[in-house]
Amino acid sequence: MDQYHFLFKYIIVGDTSVGKSCILLNYTEKKFNEDHETTIGVEFGSQLLKMNDRTIKIQIWDTAGQESFRSITRSYYKGSIGVVLVFDLTKKDTYYNVMKWHNEILDCTHEFVEISLVGNKLDLESERQVSSKEALEYAQSNKMNYLETSAKTGQNVDKVFEDIAQRILVKIDNKTIDYTQEVYGIKLGPFFQNPKQITNTPSTLKSEPEKKDKTCC
Repeated sequence: MDQYHFLFKYIIVGDTSVGKSCILLNYTEKKFNEDHETTIGVEFGSQLLKMNDRTIKIQIWDTAGQESFRSITRSYYKGSIGVVLVFDLTKKDTYYNVMKWHNEILDCTHEFVEISLVGNKLDLESERQVSSKEALEYAQSNKMNYLETSAKTGQNVDKVFEDIAQRILVKIDNKTIDYTQEVYGIKLGPFFQNPKQITNTPSTLKSEPEKKDKTCC
């Protein structure tokens, strides 16, 4: 059995064929599959990450981008602490759809969720249709991190998942999130059989924010 302190649940979303599954495959297996078929429904992967003297298990759900599977995708937003929102740097229309995906994330997740906007296919720089400046400005104006990746070469792929984990740990350490509530997408691992072993016990946490009314999930 894997030994870890925390389990973080992530979801990967975005239009079809932007490279979501390839990003997941590169992160979990360091592979790239040129002939990867379009995801039908949901795929899954996990990875262990050591950070700040703690071991994190990242559980990643890769969702289909087609409209016909959106109801399935929405069900996986619930209980996620990290969201990777992917578009294709070589296809402007997938960038235009980022706003639609971002609004859906905000509607279907809790306020502690960490979102990273990812422009994929950086290896096809000569075919780029979306500038770094444009995407970065959008991300910053919407309180998201922005990274450009290549699922083919692996450039920045690890960093996407690690940056989200780092920001989640900051929220745990500064006591702004109650990590004992699984609805937030965090679970205690085998290293923490007894929650009292953790310094930030629930009694020291800030008051829980007002719950939002979720209609789509």
